[in-house]
Amino acid sequence: MRLIFRQSRFTLRFLVAVALLLGAVRSEAGQGAVPPGAQPLSVVPAEAPLDLPFAFEGTAPPALPAVVARDEAGRVTARAVRLTTPLRIDGALDEAFYTRVPAMSDFVQTEPQAGAPATEKTEVWVAFDDRQVYVSFRCWESQPVRVVGNEMRRDNNGMWTGDDIVAFILDTYYDRRNSFAFVTNAVGGRSDAQVTNERQWGGDFNPIWEVKAARFEGGWSVEAAVPFKSIRYRPGRAQIWGFNALRTNRWKNELSFLVPIPPGRGQQGLLQASRAATLVGLEAPLLLRNLEIKPYVTSNLTSDAKATPVISNDPGGDIGLDAKLGITRSVTADLTVNTDFSQVEADEQQINLTRFSLFFPEKREFFLENQGTFTFGGAGGGGQAGGGGDTPILFYSRSIGLHQGTPVPIAGGGRVSGRLGRYTLGVLNIQTTDEAKSGARATNFSALRIKRDVLRRSSLGLILTERSVGRSGIGSNAAYGLDASFGFFDNLSINTYWARTDTTGVRNDNTSYRGEINYNGDRYGLMLDHLVVGDHFNPEVGFLRRDDIQRNFANLRFSPRPRSIKSVRKFSWTGSAQYIENGAGRLETRNLSGDFSTEFQTSDRVSVAYTNTYEFVPQPSLIASVVTIPEGGYKYANVRVGVGFAQQRRISANFDVDHGTFYGGNLTAFSISRGRLNVARQLSLEPTYTVNWLDLPQGSFTTQLTGSRVTYTVTPLMFISSLVQYNSATRSVSSNVRLRWEYQPGSELFVVFNEQRDTATSGFPALANRAFVVKINRLFRL
Repeated sequence: MRLIFRQSRFTLRFLVAVALLLGAVRSEAGQGAVPPGAQPLSVVPAEAPLDLPFAFEGTAPPALPAVVARDEAGRVTARAVRLTTPLRIDGALDEAFYTRVPAMSDFVQTEPQAGAPATEKTEVWVAFDDRQVYVSFRCWESQPVRVVGNEMRRDNNGMWTGDDIVAFILDTYYDRRNSFAFVTNAVGGRSDAQVTNERQWGGDFNPIWEVKAARFEGGWSVEAAVPFKSIRYRPGRAQIWGFNALRTNRWKNELSFLVPIPPGRGQQGLLQASRAATLVGLEAPLLLRNLEIKPYVTSNLTSDAKATPVISNDPGGDIGLDAKLGITRSVTADLTVNTDFSQVEADEQQINLTRFSLFFPEKREFFLENQGTFTFGGAGGGGQAGGGGDTPILFYSRSIGLHQGTPVPIAGGGRVSGRLGRYTLGVLNIQTTDEAKSGARATNFSALRIKRDVLRRSSLGLILTERSVGRSGIGSNAAYGLDASFGFFDNLSINTYWARTDTTGVRNDNTSYRGEINYNGDRYGLMLDHLVVGDHFNPEVGFLRRDDIQRNFANLRFSPRPRSIKSVRKFSWTGSAQYIENGAGRLETRNLSGDFSTEFQTSDRVSVAYTNTYEFVPQPSLIASVVTIPEGGYKYANVRVGVGFAQQRRISANFDVDHGTFYGGNLTAFSISRGRLNVARQLSLEPTYTVNWLDLPQGSFTTQLTGSRVTYTVTPLMFISSLVQYNSATRSVSSNVRLRWEYQPGSELFVVFNEQRDTATSGFPALANRAFVVKINRLFRL
């Protein structure tokens, strides 16, 4: 423990914050406790009076047997029904419950005809017992043979873009901005997420829940069961939640919702908790205990030809532990000891033709849950905010446990996160150890995040981060900031922040601030963004693409829906301008671009874009690991033509061709992205290919990046996936083969093979490194 909680200024703040947080949650826990002598009810009769813990806006709750009520303003109040016996989760809606309890229906289109009734009938039921919440769908289909269901692997994006799906959200705090989302398709594939602030999709959140799909003569059906232990919610027995449901009819490319969503939102409309129905009648279990313990054991065999001395088939193994404690129904503590990341899939490689760092997403399980809690200033997890990826990310979990691309052992750490009334809180502390290969020193990482909900869809917040040893190995680094996010009406949002960093030996020009206004309507869109990043702004527990900039960005969009062209769903004209100066006022980047695209009713797309750029290179910069661009100013222009085929097709991909000038020379590029071949329902290939032909004053060269992911899904809970990539810039071939089997809910077996070979050698590529890992964990849920 002395290693984990090393003395530092921020660690003291961390401990104080935890103490205050635990004191607050003890107070909250008392609110949901059972009075002495009281007996919990195991069954509530259907005619029992409805218990409403607080008042809400909207239509009055429906009187049984009705389960849904709508008013003229479009607001919906739904009612959950208590079960006396659990449902059998098999996808077949054959229990008496489905004939005795009426369904919620009357779905409304968002696409293609916003506001019109859905052309295919969808029925939804919401029920609960003392353990779980049940959500069931019956999807009627006029042409059942045209139902598309290809993806069975969990969290595969192809399900969203190519399959018939149903989905629902649970806004368990009824704050009208955050929710848990659950998605499934016609073959039982599943996806799930934590949604933050109606816009950030935390898709790597993997709670325990059960879902099955089945076919019937007139369509397909789904049954899902979400344990109360898998989600967080307000204290108290009586609950009011937000609820909405989505159905995608893929052969018609039609999207419909239980509660109407404004046009232009598409499937992203599911995230709009402010539009969700009010779900009443739920009663949470009185038992507060929620403890999960997940030990693991690994065994591995590694080789490294570049190590000194060379490592060849070196055996090893390890043990560790993750634990989760529900302090209250809305606050959770997580603990990790000797954290292992061997089950993590490989990053998809990128060829860098810029002078800036590349962003890679987090994929390690411990850091994924409640990831959205630590987002700051409107910068998304993908690093793409405003006019690009220049907005700093103050907390970037990949800065922990990785140094110069080398894994650094994590001794242990903990996190406390959740909701306390209108406050969202996150506290994290992680301790790494020394790592000889990269030269990393033992370091303590800490983060504190607090947000307070204000108005209907707005929030104010602060963040503090610190690492006890800076990246340079000398001194420490800390960052702190204040941010505000405002949501008005359906389409208008404002993001702003101010932040500062403290780095040993640096005293000035260490602040950053931003103001962004974004109107994102269906027909019109407008974004204005002003960002300043000081020359010495240095968030070392975050991600910074470039410093010493003052950026102004504007984007204008016009997206009409032509009524006279039946094959076209939407045209879109977009123009943007970006102007970046350094702190001294010297122009560094100017970017003017225009784009025209056509989206067809089939979801196929074609686009043409023109970009005119000026870039000043302040010092010689290496690009693509091949040539060095001299200092100076460069003007270049580029034209891109793209064609995208929708993923409900058996063969789909995006094809792009670029041609133009580039750093005093010429660049021609061709790429295939989001490629997919559905060989069978359980087998898919996802090829990618990028080639750049560059003719520069410093020399002519070609870069290639090619690869393919092959996935065989045995069941929705077991798959084998391989990713093979060739990168000419690094002269390497890499492969990652991974088997994941969830042999019981929350317990997994992983078998992982990683290998990298050097193509610069003559003959067959020489081995650079290789690892074979077997890992098994077991979840004990108490």
